[in-house]
Amino acid sequence: MSFSSNWKTGDHSLFLKSLTKLALAGIMGSFIASAAAEAGPLADRIEAGKPIRLGFAAAPPWAYPGEDGSAKGFVNGIAIDVLKELGYSDVEPVLTDWSALIPSLNAGRVDIVTGGMYVLPARCANMDFSDPIGAFGDVFLVPEGNPKGIETYQDLVDQELTMVAASGYNTIGDAKAAGVPASQIMEVPDGTAALAALRAGRADALATNILEAQDTISKASGIGMSDPDAFVGRKKQVVGIGFRPADSDFREKFNEALAEYLGSEKMMETVAPDSYIEAYLPGDASTEEACKAE
Repeated sequence: MSFSSNWKTGDHSLFLKSLTKLALAGIMGSFIASAAAEAGPLADRIEAGKPIRLGFAAAPPWAYPGEDGSAKGFVNGIAIDVLKELGYSDVEPVLTDWSALIPSLNAGRVDIVTGGMYVLPARCANMDFSDPIGAFGDVFLVPEGNPKGIETYQDLVDQELTMVAASGYNTIGDAKAAGVPASQIMEVPDGTAALAALRAGRADALATNILEAQDTISKASGIGMSDPDAFVGRKKQVVGIGFRPADSDFREKFNEALAEYLGSEKMMETVAPDSYIEAYLPGDASTEEACKAE
């Protein structure tokens, strides 16, 4: 680029200063745009003074509403404690169906999923998970005494028995993968409806995770549990808290605080009322590996 010899020195200097200002403005604009891109919708809500909405289904002891509508269960307890560590105490519980949790997150109706979900590849494709908060296995709930000797999915196939599970539970896909015909699998909206089907004899077994099974046995008479050591399927699966991919910046901060909190005296005090014990801590299990698992 050349300048006309008719330009005065002062004009030339002014022009260069203008170019410099434009360049700086461009750099600052790029910096601001980059910062805006890093701040997700959850950060925007917090900045606007809005509460962090915790999405969960009624699935004790993982998550459930208290009598006053508050967020109860050990997953909610962990999430609330970690958020407090980050300086956020304004939370709003949002109760929904299990199958609606991920759609509600992606539709912007909730900000974090605290329902207590296994980290599975199909879920990882639709939601980002925090680092694991625990590792758990599955079992069957059966009539007390397990009269039909149901221990594995193969037992359902061999005896042509019907199992029930809440829609969206991993046990439905696991049963199909194990060869249980779709005609022998009953899907219902939630755990309450599943238990009702088992009690009424419409199903022979209820496939669920060990914590929900133990919680049910402690409250419901006439119900037993299959042998966890004999169960063939997911021996242990990690559980995480769900975030939108757009909130990766917030999830990373959450993970940093979670690493300090996990297994701490504060955590174990929070989760103890809901049957979480040290044996359920995830150890060296990772969300990344769980998302890639078959």
